[in-house]
Amino acid sequence: MSHRDSNRKRIILAIMIKPDTQAGIARRTILSQATVSTAVRDLEKDGIVRMERNSAVQGKGGRGVRVCLQGAANVAVGVDLGFNHVTVIARRVDEQYDRVKVQQSTDGANRGLAYVIPLVKGMIEEAVAETGRTPDDIMSVGIAVPRMIDPRSGTFAAPVLPPWSEGGDPAKELARALGVRVVMDNDANLGALAEQTYGGSEHLETVVYVKASTGIGSGLIVGGNLLRGRSGIAGELGHLTMDPHGVICQCGGRGCLETIIGAEYLIDQVRKSQLGNSADLPGSLAALIAKAHANDAVCVRALQDAGRLLGRALAQLCNLFNPDVIVLGGQLAAAKDLVLKPCREALERFALSGAVDPSTDFELRLSSLKQRAEALGALVLGLDSILADEEIEES
Repeated sequence: MSHRDSNRKRIILAIMIKPDTQAGIARRTILSQATVSTAVRDLEKDGIVRMERNSAVQGKGGRGVRVCLQGAANVAVGVDLGFNHVTVIARRVDEQYDRVKVQQSTDGANRGLAYVIPLVKGMIEEAVAETGRTPDDIMSVGIAVPRMIDPRSGTFAAPVLPPWSEGGDPAKELARALGVRVVMDNDANLGALAEQTYGGSEHLETVVYVKASTGIGSGLIVGGNLLRGRSGIAGELGHLTMDPHGVICQCGGRGCLETIIGAEYLIDQVRKSQLGNSADLPGSLAALIAKAHANDAVCVRALQDAGRLLGRALAQLCNLFNPDVIVLGGQLAAAKDLVLKPCREALERFALSGAVDPSTDFELRLSSLKQRAEALGALVLGLDSILADEEIEES
């Protein structure tokens, strides 16, 4: 492939991920604006892209014009395979990134791969059909999973923790079911990728995304790149030791953050405090949060304590990475200020003041992408992998 063709493909894939201004495309592809301008002009002449005025930035000259694909039939798919949920999104690559078709299930990885892979396959087929296309039009599939993924192999990093087992490979199983290559990464990593791409954090140097649900994880973006670490373990916030004398975690550690603010622990705490009133005990984190919003005192306290403990853990991360923004996602984010306010208070108490001072433009906020963040990040991962694979083959 010639250098010109390689640049064209890089630009087309960037537009598939998100229609953007030429300046935005140049920044995301690390190509010069002159190169992007020349390529876009040729692509428009060939009928591959079209120019579309962005009403949100009208009146700003060329900066208000986005480059969009013209009439492409392909569909990109992103899957968030959680412990007790699945979210699938599908989007035609010639449409805006927010025009996704969504399928959701309350079953998840805890049901086992033999059960969940056919479920996910069916959900993908339904979502793709809603775009007006067929499974034959799928060009990429990414999958987000709540565990560490070795970036060198694309498989689980050691230790392989439940609900997964040694040799388990959701990406491989789903690829076999669909007949399409599937790539996989940690869900918090992909939440961070989505926030940087679609959530308003694309111009920031250091972005932290916290996925707080059954488990606790974080995705770190530094200088525009995901920080995965040598074997994919970077960002495992849930396994910071918060209490060296605490309960044993499934990772083999003791007193990990996940054991004191994970969904199962919070539900258990509420149940233990209300033994005499068992008729209306929450059976899920969502139910616990709903009761808290209805002013149940025990549920409110459980969430506020979780926010404080999360803030203490994030204070350590702030001192290490000095991020521009920390974005809270996952099921716990639905608690909103019940978690966010005490989390912010703990950050201000335990982190270096310069690291979390709002006057320095530091921000702690909820995810604007809500429950779609991980699936959107998986969609970006799938599209990104197309170019990465071709570059590997050429080398």
